[in-house]
Amino acid sequence: MSVTIRKVESEKDLRAFIEYPNSLYKNTPQYIPALYMDEHATLDKNKNASFDFCEADYFLAYKDGELVGRVAAIINPRANATWNKKEVRFGWIDFIDDEEVSSALLQTVIDWGHERGAEEIAGPLGFTDFDPEGMLVEGFDRKGTLVAIYNHPYYMKHLEKAGYTKVVDWVEYLIKVPDELPERLTRIASIILEKNKLHVKKLTRKIIHDEGYGRKFFNLINETYCVLYGYSHLSDRQIDQYVAQYLTFINLDMVCFIENEEGELVAAGVTMPSIADALKKCGGKLFPTGWFHLLRALGGASDTLEMLLVAVKPEYQNKGVNAILFADLFPSMKRLGYKYAESNPELETNDKVQSQWTGFDFEQHKRRRIYGKKI
Repeated sequence: MSVTIRKVESEKDLRAFIEYPNSLYKNTPQYIPALYMDEHATLDKNKNASFDFCEADYFLAYKDGELVGRVAAIINPRANATWNKKEVRFGWIDFIDDEEVSSALLQTVIDWGHERGAEEIAGPLGFTDFDPEGMLVEGFDRKGTLVAIYNHPYYMKHLEKAGYTKVVDWVEYLIKVPDELPERLTRIASIILEKNKLHVKKLTRKIIHDEGYGRKFFNLINETYCVLYGYSHLSDRQIDQYVAQYLTFINLDMVCFIENEEGELVAAGVTMPSIADALKKCGGKLFPTGWFHLLRALGGASDTLEMLLVAVKPEYQNKGVNAILFADLFPSMKRLGYKYAESNPELETNDKVQSQWTGFDFEQHKRRRIYGKKI
């Protein structure tokens, strides 16, 4: 039988769309399920603030009556205007090892994009940089993370056979948390603090809420990340959404904010314990027992943490400010018992970010790719 593509129209369809990878990867130890409530909030057109300006539809592929694939078709007009493109994005793409299935899914996105004036296709991408993006092309033997995609090795073969080529790569590093920070790094951090009249701002939940540090942080992200591939400037509603998602439950000992003498936020680093094993145990769902596994992970059950977001104001880059972040965060990591830190994806062309790991014991253990072509 040929492949049948069905548009997601109901809550039941959306549930099937979200849960499909869990069956596709049920025998893959490296696969980490997404947190269902986060996926639902992102894909629900009534909840995700990205739908203030984005357009998207989701599709399911069936063959012989079986669900065999999924894909999201997305147009982000704000990103297209910023980067002078007429691009449709494909995201949340998964499929069995059948070229008829992958071809039907991608052609559906192309047709959908053509109807809306798209002239090129790229992905995997989400609505913003804070959604999972980039197809894994190296590191299939490594465990996935909360924020990154895991996929089978055959995915890239399907895309390349269909004429898709590399647009850009991200690389990921596994950093060993040092027993003691290099003396050179702590000395540099001290000098940079004094020379630039900076100070580390310690936060409480009350300060974050009352003094608007969530907004300050994501405004810094907007200013810092705007030059990076495909970045879409976050709206105030999106920022409020991400503040709730990232800053309401993390351990504040694992967050570092740096201010200048005027109280302006100039750099920040946000890390959190890896909840990968917990998500694996509970299948990405909080109930009935998933909350217990997640609370244990957030409390330090894992020996690995994820470096979610690091940002330095442009005029303070190349001035050693990252040394201050590491001098503050790594001792806390060690004190809390963490042995490793996952960098999460970094653009391979971002030399400023790549150079910050010099002096640490690290390995580049994953690579992921955006594929694209003219349509």
